Amino acid sequence: MWVMFSNGSYSLSVVLKDSHKQKFPMASASTSMTSVEKSYTYDVFISFRGKDLRTSFVDHLYHALRKRGIIVFKDDKDIEVGQKIGDELPKAIKASKFHIVIFSQRYADSYWCLNELVEILKCQKPGDPTFYPIFYHVAPSEVREQKGPVEKAFAKHLENEAAGRWRAAMEKAATLEGWELTKTGDGHEVQFIEKIVHAIAQKPYFANFSVNENLVGMTARVEKLLLSLQVGFDDVRMIGITGLGGVGKTTLASVVFNRIANQFDGKSFVQNVRERSEHPRGLQDMQKQVLTSVFCDQSIDVPSDVEGRILMKRRMPSINVLVVLDDVNDVRQLKALAEPSWFRPGSRIIITSRDRQVLVAHGVESHNIHDVSTLSDEDAIRLLSRYAFNTECPAQGYEELSKAVIRYAAGLPLTIETLSSSLRARPTNEWEDAIKRLETIPWDDTLNKLKISYDALEKDLKEIFLHVACLLKGRRKKRAIRILESLGFHAEFGIGVLEQKSLITLRDDPYNYHPYDKKVLDMHDHIEEMGMHIVRSMHPEPEQRKLQWIKDEIENIIKEDMVRFKLIL
Repeated sequence: MWVMFSNGSYSLSVVLKDSHKQKFPMASASTSMTSVEKSYTYDVFISFRGKDLRTSFVDHLYHALRKRGIIVFKDDKDIEVGQKIGDELPKAIKASKFHIVIFSQRYADSYWCLNELVEILKCQKPGDPTFYPIFYHVAPSEVREQKGPVEKAFAKHLENEAAGRWRAAMEKAATLEGWELTKTGDGHEVQFIEKIVHAIAQKPYFANFSVNENLVGMTARVEKLLLSLQVGFDDVRMIGITGLGGVGKTTLASVVFNRIANQFDGKSFVQNVRERSEHPRGLQDMQKQVLTSVFCDQSIDVPSDVEGRILMKRRMPSINVLVVLDDVNDVRQLKALAEPSWFRPGSRIIITSRDRQVLVAHGVESHNIHDVSTLSDEDAIRLLSRYAFNTECPAQGYEELSKAVIRYAAGLPLTIETLSSSLRARPTNEWEDAIKRLETIPWDDTLNKLKISYDALEKDLKEIFLHVACLLKGRRKKRAIRILESLGFHAEFGIGVLEQKSLITLRDDPYNYHPYDKKVLDMHDHIEEMGMHIVRSMHPEPEQRKLQWIKDEIENIIKEDMVRFKLIL
């Protein structure tokens, strides 16, 4: 962050929210930005004469930028004591992608402002416009020809050896496309600032940032979600993203959020809703997060979740917003954070959940619920290669080993990322050993993530799930329901709940021998593995388990029972 006060001029730099002293996130494969563009520290450098505009126009511009997700750092405490402002000025200008110069009637009075202008113009590249002049109650021709009030302000510099360079810079700057404000009044300035901020925020530079440079298989999903969102339509729209744990729901929501956030007046991304709502102040803390993020006001207080609802109902209709609620598992969370009637037309709410029924119960229309599927083998190999080898395909000698890992991962991005990261830079013999280990020892990171959905089930639903995982996967649906009902379970309801929570799926019977029972129970390989692991963990000794599915263990139990029976006889 750079802030400069000297001789009546004032300069500041603008950066994306939460990126202070950090570089921008890497762009996705679909982004055409160059590596140079990715290295900018700041988004916008603004130059203006402080005495003219510091507490008026620029202050309003500052708050408008914040509301669009662009934060202005203007606290002079960030400049270390003894640091020469003049020495840091060129660094700040070069570290910024865009440059805005606000020409006021006395801008040319400050040689600091004029030096800034010269340095800014040095950064401009042909065919890549990044400089935007604002003519504040002064005509472009007056700046270009140094006439009127500009001539008076510039007069003091005529004897300065740099006068010719400064004059040339002003002439060039005034020929570039910018904005001109000639009318007076706060209303005109507000509209003028909104126009500027909107134009800057729509630059491709601010779009298409992804949360992870290694993303694979995301383009089609993002485009499909954007079609459902239809940003710009004058309605309130809720979009759901559902799927099993680790399949990429949060990642998809993050990519879309970054893509469109600057098209809204306010925005908020609330992560881990399920986990946070379990804490005593969880709901009100999330309400506070939404309100403070949307309105860029940290002073907002939410004493209780009931008062939080009142605040949101009262304040949200004032601007159009983008809100993402990630990992929701209860309708009560949505009622506390996103009632459709609270929002202004044009607003969009994206909700990720493992439980489709939660979305339906809150009124999300079925055609606006997106099921995130696992990766294809081709995309899975690409993802593994990026994490393990930093390339688009496996390294020589690792082709078959990579295929083995992909077969185990079964298209689940979380598993692929975790395994390939742990195997990165390891020799082939360690890959072979790791793959053999996976055959007998589940991968903890993945199973712990998936087990969240199981832990949230009621007791009888847990039993139904374990029966399906250990015994009934691959059975026809109606046949499986009859088996479960014979054991005393309400199976029709239970199977429906497990499907809504993405723990099981229904697929068509490929043989179609039973015209009235065409659906087959199915589940992801890791979900099945998790169920079996849970049963083993509850009863380490095979003979103590209610569910038996391993042939060798069943035969051993039968043999031991026969021996005991003979001894009794």
